Amino acid sequence: MDKSFLNLLFEPKVRSPVLVQGLPGFGNVGKIAVHLLIKFTGARLFAEFYSPFFPDYVTVDSNGVCYPPRYQFYEASLEKTDFVILTGDTQPALDDVVAHYIVCGEILDFLSELDCNFVVTLGGVPSVQPSREIYVAASSSRLAVEFMERGAIIYGKGRILGAAGLMLGLAKERGWDGVSLLGATTGLQADKGAGFALFKFLVKTFGGEVKEGL
Repeated sequence: MDKSFLNLLFEPKVRSPVLVQGLPGFGNVGKIAVHLLIKFTGARLFAEFYSPFFPDYVTVDSNGVCYPPRYQFYEASLEKTDFVILTGDTQPALDDVVAHYIVCGEILDFLSELDCNFVVTLGGVPSVQPSREIYVAASSSRLAVEFMERGAIIYGKGRILGAAGLMLGLAKERGWDGVSLLGATTGLQADKGAGFALFKFLVKTFGGEVKEGL
């Protein structure tokens, strides 16, 4: 495989969807949150993305079946909003800057075909004593304030590494709106608590309600 390719399983029935992206990262907060969203909405897998920029290994499932690293796209809806949910096994190596730009650009090209122009990236942010805070960085000050009024804390004077940051930045360059929502975590291990807090904030933001004990 010398270039990325998309395996479309079926045409999604979404209208001007919001991208929600949660990939492996700091504390795996984004990936945990997005998998909770997939379960909560009953999302359906509609496409898989493979790339030579992903690491050279295969993942083996519980049945002993292997597959190369991939991103997965799900269609879902919540209240009056349609979503394309993006998750996956990995990201390009942090030191391969070109790979990150190429993969994020290819993802955004695909999303533009689905009439998507708003992105929500999910991730974790380092904290010595996290208490389920949610931080926000946005494509505009208007959006930052809007999400702050919903309970998030402005994430200022920092960096957001990997796809959680770059996807938002490249989307903004295309004239899209978007936010990055970051759950506070020590990052010492997969933080299910931070992931759940981020998931609840996201659902509430788009008009849903998460019952305790989910």
